[in-house]
Amino acid sequence: MKRTRRQFLKQSTLAGSAMILPLSGIAGHLIEKPKINEAGPNIFLFSKHLQFLDYDAMSAATAEMGFNGVDLTVRPNGHVSPEKVIDDLPKAVEAMKKNNLLPVMMTTNVLDARNKETSSVLKTAGALGFSHYRTGWLSYPEDRSIDESQAIYAQQFKELEIINKKYGLVGCYQNHAGNHVGAPIWDLPPILGQTQNEHMGCQYDIRHAMVEGGNCWELGLRRIQPYIKSIVIKDFKWGKVNGKWQPVNTPLGEGMVDFEHYFTLLKKYNINVPISLHLEYDLGGAQRGASKISIPQKEVFKQMKKDLTYLKETWQKVNQQ
Repeated sequence: MKRTRRQFLKQSTLAGSAMILPLSGIAGHLIEKPKINEAGPNIFLFSKHLQFLDYDAMSAATAEMGFNGVDLTVRPNGHVSPEKVIDDLPKAVEAMKKNNLLPVMMTTNVLDARNKETSSVLKTAGALGFSHYRTGWLSYPEDRSIDESQAIYAQQFKELEIINKKYGLVGCYQNHAGNHVGAPIWDLPPILGQTQNEHMGCQYDIRHAMVEGGNCWELGLRRIQPYIKSIVIKDFKWGKVNGKWQPVNTPLGEGMVDFEHYFTLLKKYNINVPISLHLEYDLGGAQRGASKISIPQKEVFKQMKKDLTYLKETWQKVNQQ
């Protein structure tokens, strides 16, 4: 009976995928999960920074700069709206494929496995070959204890893991600075540890880890490393803004993150996962996902390529040691 049920679920998923693709006008689109590059990192550009471009222009620019793909925003006000995912996600993937980009990563607001929109987003993404997505963020309500919230979120992630496995996806929760779950990164293992640690994990963000962890970020990395399924790369430094100290985002190599040391630790822990490059310093509005920017596009692309080059060269340097 177990064997028959597994076969049934597999056939049902494939049948559902086949139904999506013809309706979207790209029947015959091969559904095969891209493999992670063993020789070096697969680097994806966070599409939030290209919200001023349509799918074709976004994909062409990303390929021209030398990225492996885009970390596509599939969320409200993103490149793909969740309520239109069945129609629009295949169009975005078609544009990527035309430019030899990998449909691997996406950023979502997914949190609830029981939500119909969640099921639609994950089913469509899995059918089109995506393998990793970032979830939405969680917080700790004041009206219940942190321990109670962690127990609730652990169950929530266990339920997400089931649907992720069904569609061949890995859900990744980002350790975002601020009053979010996971900002003090030590609170994530008690939650993620209740899953099978295969289809749910952490999207590790070194910038946010250093903002919240200060000099002990290495201990945090050591603690969370078994759960890391994808990585965000960005840089920052502390500075005064309007008289108050706060994190100031910078281009790679101009801030506080010691990327050479960080990459050495990733190598030590044998972490080779998809990487999403974020650029959150001033780019004429592109840094915050503006649909219209105040500087020439070529200036935005120039800076994106500069950060990408820095990332690749630093990674190569570490892995040649």
